[in-house]
Amino acid sequence: MEWLIDNLTLDEKLSLMVHHNPAIPRVGLPAYSWWNEALHGVGRAGLATVYPMPIALAATFDPSGIEFLFSLVANEARNKYHAAQDTGGTGDYTGLTFFTPNINIFRDPRWGRGMETYGEDPYLTAMMGRACVNGLQHAWAENYVGNPLITAACLKHFAVHSGPEGIRHEFDSRVSERDLRTTYLPAFEYIIKNTDVQQVMCGYNRLNGEPCCTNRRLFDILRNEWHYDGILVTDCWALNDAYESDTVIPRHRTHATAALAYGDAFGREVDLECGSGLPALREAVHQGLVPESKVDNHLRRILRTRLAVTDEPKKSEQQTEYDIDFLGFFTRSIVLLKNNGILPLRLDDSLRLEGPNMWDSLMPLGNYNGTPRHTVTIGEALQNKPYCHRKLEGESDSSPSKRVLIYAGGLNPQLEGEELPVEKEGFFRGDRTLIELPNEQVEEIKALKAQGYRVVLVLCTGSAIALENVIDHCDALLVAWYGGEQMGNAVRELLFGCRDDFGRLPVTFYRSSLDLPPFDDYHMQDRTYRYADRSHVEYPFGFGLSYSYHQLWGTPVVDEANFTVSGLVSQCATDCKAFLHRTVVQVYLKNDNDPDAPVKQLIAVKPVWTVSFEDKVPFSIQLDPFWFRQFNPQTGLLQEPVDGTHFTLQIGFSSDDRDLIDLPFIYHNRK
Repeated sequence: MEWLIDNLTLDEKLSLMVHHNPAIPRVGLPAYSWWNEALHGVGRAGLATVYPMPIALAATFDPSGIEFLFSLVANEARNKYHAAQDTGGTGDYTGLTFFTPNINIFRDPRWGRGMETYGEDPYLTAMMGRACVNGLQHAWAENYVGNPLITAACLKHFAVHSGPEGIRHEFDSRVSERDLRTTYLPAFEYIIKNTDVQQVMCGYNRLNGEPCCTNRRLFDILRNEWHYDGILVTDCWALNDAYESDTVIPRHRTHATAALAYGDAFGREVDLECGSGLPALREAVHQGLVPESKVDNHLRRILRTRLAVTDEPKKSEQQTEYDIDFLGFFTRSIVLLKNNGILPLRLDDSLRLEGPNMWDSLMPLGNYNGTPRHTVTIGEALQNKPYCHRKLEGESDSSPSKRVLIYAGGLNPQLEGEELPVEKEGFFRGDRTLIELPNEQVEEIKALKAQGYRVVLVLCTGSAIALENVIDHCDALLVAWYGGEQMGNAVRELLFGCRDDFGRLPVTFYRSSLDLPPFDDYHMQDRTYRYADRSHVEYPFGFGLSYSYHQLWGTPVVDEANFTVSGLVSQCATDCKAFLHRTVVQVYLKNDNDPDAPVKQLIAVKPVWTVSFEDKVPFSIQLDPFWFRQFNPQTGLLQEPVDGTHFTLQIGFSSDDRDLIDLPFIYHNRK
């Protein structure tokens, strides 16, 4: 690498600091584009497997499963990369460097891009983000010699970025030091300290007055506090917002010239621009705003990752084979919120299929998606009989069938998403202004219910929907999100009780739009399960039903010295004959010493599987001291608690106090 840097001209060096790298044949560098996407499968590059959107993947509460999923994505990505190489393809979406994952906190259900995130909780976001990074970068690690870099992941958007979409190029996210440290930064910090993530992307917005891509405070935290030495890349054309004057799209306009903006970015810590600012970068260097020694430092980071990721990893002699429950990636993302006994359906139940999303083949794909060979719509799947339905105990062939309405409603990615040109009632430029189910759907469901149908609402969405005006008219309710190419089959298998592996909510479902603070207010007060008034909540974070009933057997055991919680989960009953039944044990922390701390904070999850009629299944959960840190208002930092500090652990099956038991925990320093 040093040989390369020594033999490149200054102009050649600068050409490698924007995302379109030209070929430099005399030193053996082919053309390369850094811009590729793998949000939930390889995106924007032709045929590819399309998995559920990240908000749906978060509902699995299963980091190990998500790591495995992204290992499949990484291997598919390498195959596509080689295919592109064979045809001379070097443009966008052909490389191995991915602008994935999005680990921003989904603080407000109105944000249109919340579907790209892993939900509202810092811990769950950190665990899922780490799983994504490890899966992408070190896929099938045991099948390769050493620990090669299969693809390169990127944490985005650094930092405090979650709408509004319509003003993101001028918006200033104003946050307190407490909220910054306890909500918006922990996932970034945790993943950076616990993986070798190759890239971090700075966001479009300003943070407390300064654009994120020239933000000295963010740079100091990233490089000096967390000691991150990977690539810092701009969001695409984000630097333009710092200096351009635009009457159509308002901008930050914090810098008088492009050279000054690029000087502040590259003269500090930005290594790579996604954009077309090479002339401005040259001018910044010419004016002495970016010394060549700084350029060389940027090049070392860039070339280290590029050379590592494009090197062909060597296969090990013994190849490991895996049994893949492919459909499980889809079914475990779907959350059952209500069931008055109508589910699971019987094979002879008469179904009427209605709703705007019943036959929509684009809705399941979400955004930043690839093109599947075939998308199974909900309607298509429900027209086919499930392959593994088993009769329930006591169910006879002569039992009366139900007349049942399956209504596939909710939203679609053409209404909510990234900076969309949508302005209609309840929606504005990709965000929502109202979180209620669209009124025309509510009225249609009410009318069908009045005809005597038993109603199953399958909610397709990228975010939480207020259901107060429709829930009493539904006999059952599933949140299926934007569930990927097998969404229809996953819905069918769950509705008919062939599987009992539902997910859990990664976001709070509020009762009404009136219960939300102003969208552009980034203070965490009254937001998410960690701070919200419980009376405003319809369905709490972490909640989800299944066909089997689980409970903790006895009192879990807390080992304070080793930071573990262990216990037994009991399956008491089941309403279906699926062989395996799934629940998720959740551990929350209550800080009894800080009145300004969250009401509670998720610090561990453990999916647990039971077999029909099996009484007790053991679990053991390792707790990480990272999540016990407390905010010190004097230093403005998160710090390890004093030895002997008293906390309360809450263990159970959702964030609702009624689903949790309290256990004391005395913190012991591990030094």
